[in-house]
Amino acid sequence: MFIHWSDEAIAEMKSRFGPETRLWKLVSDSEDCGCSVNGVPTFWAVSAPESGELKAESNAFEVWYVPQHAVFFDEQLRVSYHSKNHSFQLASDGQIYTNRLKLTDKRSTSAAL
Repeated sequence: MFIHWSDEAIAEMKSRFGPETRLWKLVSDSEDCGCSVNGVPTFWAVSAPESGELKAESNAFEVWYVPQHAVFFDEQLRVSYHSKNHSFQLASDGQIYTNRLKLTDKRSTSAAL
């Protein structure tokens, strides 16, 4: 899996989470969804990857993912930031996963942005 971050997305991630936040986990978050196959694409800021997770290639951040979640995503992903809406978009050549990409800091707090 390869994740390309636009320059705007990189700048906004650093602005929101600080330049030291470089470790992320891509998940299909099904918490509170009621069904494990209807997850919401989410990036979690994490302190370290967990055992068994795979590292994605990325042009900006270190991104890890659970192998079982790979089926929900294409091999080539793009993250962009839209300043007009103050939102991130996760997309591939084949689809837009979300125009309101959820970002959650799982390092010390569960407050989502």
